[in-house]
Amino acid sequence: MATNKERTTEDGPHLNNSLSSPESEDYPRLTVPFGGAIKGGMKPGKKIIVMGIVDPSPASFEISLCCGDSDVSPADVALELQARFPDQFVRNAFLSGEWGEEETSIPYFPFIPDQPFRLEIHCEYQRFRVFIDGHQLFEFHHRVLDLSTINVIKIFGDLQLTKLG
Repeated sequence: MATNKERTTEDGPHLNNSLSSPESEDYPRLTVPFGGAIKGGMKPGKKIIVMGIVDPSPASFEISLCCGDSDVSPADVALELQARFPDQFVRNAFLSGEWGEEETSIPYFPFIPDQPFRLEIHCEYQRFRVFIDGHQLFEFHHRVLDLSTINVIKIFGDLQLTKLG
């Protein structure tokens, strides 16, 4: 039976492993930029939690749910969340080499420089629902229909990660 350390080495960092101890050799480090596998892909009922702290003087950060991880032919992006400071939180998808129409409507901008946040992405049959600090901020209807192909998360920009789950 493989230990967590062996499984991480053989399979790469899987999002569903407990990542509560980023300094441990058993788990991938939560450094930005971050890229990791979503074990089993997305499906209705699955949720992703990203906890972090916004940098003191941020310009932007992005969280993307991708279909694979290829630099040769860019992978489809099922959901890209981009926080643009001081007041925009943009959503979009990248399919067959083209970006779709950006969605920008939000009731309020939830991120504050140098402050922690908890972002949850809930996958449902027709859409993703995104929550910040326990409050639903918006919905994003699926543009990638085969949810199981959404198997990579990428995070980069002006933030520090504290936990993924």
